[in-house]
Amino acid sequence: MSGSQESPSENGSGNQNTSKSPRKDRNQSGGGFWYLLVAGMLAAVLFSVVTRGYKGDKVEYSEFVRQVREQKLKKEQIWELKITDAWMTWQDEPKEAVSSGKATLVRRYYTPLLSASEQTRNELCQLLDQAGIKYGFSEPAPEWQQMLPLLLTTLLLVGGFIFVIRRVGGAGSAMSFGRSRGRLYAQEDVHVTFADVAGIDEAVEELKEVVEFLKTPQKYQALGGRIPRGVLLVGPPGTGKTMLAKAVAGEAGVPFFGLSGSDFVEMYVGVGAARVRDMFQQALQRSPAIIFIDELDALGKVRGSGAPGGHDEREQTLNALLVEMDGFGTDHSVIVMGATNRPETLDPALMRPGRFDRHVLVDRPDIKGREKILNVHARRIKMSDDVDLKRVAKLTPGFVGADLANLVNEAALLSARREDKRVTMKAFEDGIERVMAGLEKTSRIIVEDVKRRVACHESGHALVAASLPHTDPVHKISIIPRGMGALGYMLQLPEDDRELLTQSELQSRLAVLLGGIAAEQIVYNETSTGAQNDLQRCSDLARRMVTEFGMSPRLGRMYYSDAQRSPFLAGSGAIVSESVHAEATRREIDLEVKRLVDEAYRTAQDTLTSQRATLERLAADLMEMETMSAEHMHRVIEENRRGPKLMAVPPASLEVTIEDRPAEDAATASEGDSDRGVQAV
Repeated sequence: MSGSQESPSENGSGNQNTSKSPRKDRNQSGGGFWYLLVAGMLAAVLFSVVTRGYKGDKVEYSEFVRQVREQKLKKEQIWELKITDAWMTWQDEPKEAVSSGKATLVRRYYTPLLSASEQTRNELCQLLDQAGIKYGFSEPAPEWQQMLPLLLTTLLLVGGFIFVIRRVGGAGSAMSFGRSRGRLYAQEDVHVTFADVAGIDEAVEELKEVVEFLKTPQKYQALGGRIPRGVLLVGPPGTGKTMLAKAVAGEAGVPFFGLSGSDFVEMYVGVGAARVRDMFQQALQRSPAIIFIDELDALGKVRGSGAPGGHDEREQTLNALLVEMDGFGTDHSVIVMGATNRPETLDPALMRPGRFDRHVLVDRPDIKGREKILNVHARRIKMSDDVDLKRVAKLTPGFVGADLANLVNEAALLSARREDKRVTMKAFEDGIERVMAGLEKTSRIIVEDVKRRVACHESGHALVAASLPHTDPVHKISIIPRGMGALGYMLQLPEDDRELLTQSELQSRLAVLLGGIAAEQIVYNETSTGAQNDLQRCSDLARRMVTEFGMSPRLGRMYYSDAQRSPFLAGSGAIVSESVHAEATRREIDLEVKRLVDEAYRTAQDTLTSQRATLERLAADLMEMETMSAEHMHRVIEENRRGPKLMAVPPASLEVTIEDRPAEDAATASEGDSDRGVQAV
């Protein structure tokens, strides 16, 4: 889903309004006006200072009289003496500057006379006459002229303050409280079209219809149809919701405003609602238009969660959004698009028809969708002839668009690090392991005893997975540390995408998870802390089998879970509510969970005990090789097989459909690597 450089097709007159960015034009015209205003104020202040004149150094009246009487100041030293009501000014005899050509150096003085009495002024005139000093009288400046410098200075400060606010009053400024932080995207600024979106064809078709309505509304209005008021994109993180919005911006041919739900949230009361109103006001001025709100759950969470009688700022912001989308005076020429991966937290009033009429699911791609996405991202890299993107798509179940984009980039980086001229299939396979299991830590030093125990642990996982039915094929085993604290891992990859899982498949997964700790118990007669993650995932899966999937004959086919899990996020994000079950029921649930785990452990232990020689051979080879392929593992198993393949005792006939959940999440309820079949110590 990388951005394409193809130019969007012409969209008629709708492009005329977006050929230039209105934001840039507004900034340029407004900035020029403020520059002229500030320059004019500076010129006015400079003019007032010059016309007012520089009085020079201050000389007290008594000092001036003393120097004249003592003839320290003579008539030859005093030039242009002027007497006003406020002061007396004069200057030295002009002297020719040493290095300034014809310029002269003049030093000026002044003496305050504002508080001098009439008698004092008369005595001053007599003294000047006796000394033969020429003097004159000046009329005081008009009152308005005296106030002009103060007025101009005040205007300069106010104008400068407004200028600074306008310059820094953008989206990140504290001065823009009530202004919307939405950005207007011109069509030529967005280089993503529907041609760049792959693997989610149904979602693309839904949004193409909205774009087509904006371009040719007469086609739908002739049949009495109306444009959807709002379109909500829901799906797991990384599936391409925001990219779909970018494609709409690149195809629509109408003004497109984009912002995040958190842009409306502010610590000041009323600011969020003001930003909502300002956003819609800007969109109405350029209607028809589209407003895209990413991470809508930051703004539209269900109301009523605050304190009783309280006034939550977020609720006020949501109320403003509800009114703008469907209230009195609503303009239907503005379409609102939203994106979220937590639709279960949104307010029902926001989700109803009339506001978000259309809900578009952007789900994880299947194997065909992953291949299309890989083809889009592979256009920007140089690939070797041995690269099979169809096989890469098969090796990446559960990957979303963002994962696949990261995989292609990792493969390119690995090839560049190895000085390869083109990206090879080996680079893609190594990139898959890096994305799923983490960065390989080849420089980490592991004690020999610990390394041998890790090899035994991972061999136990692999041998149980290869021996039991209803398990995913083993792809690779490694004792090279990866990721955060994993000393080794066993990688399983399913042969195809799974939409539902049966009870026997889940029981086999429990046994595979416990294969590592069972192997340690058999070989070393004790276990280690390396099985902590296995036990956690095993216990969680067993509890879900009992409380959510109805796989306990003792408790019956009922739903007992107190956790409200998001359909698109990891299991750790579940909200646990107060239990409504009796203490006896909770005890029965715990006993059933323990029974499932104990049965799975016995299955794993019996499987490994009957093939102990194979287990030890696998561990020894893994110690030597550090990374073992599936082919080598199966060869060792066949060489040491003493009897028929061990089959688990089939449970009661029951198949459970896990609705609205990816198979990986429904089966393991685990995060990150565990969803993709990575068994790590």
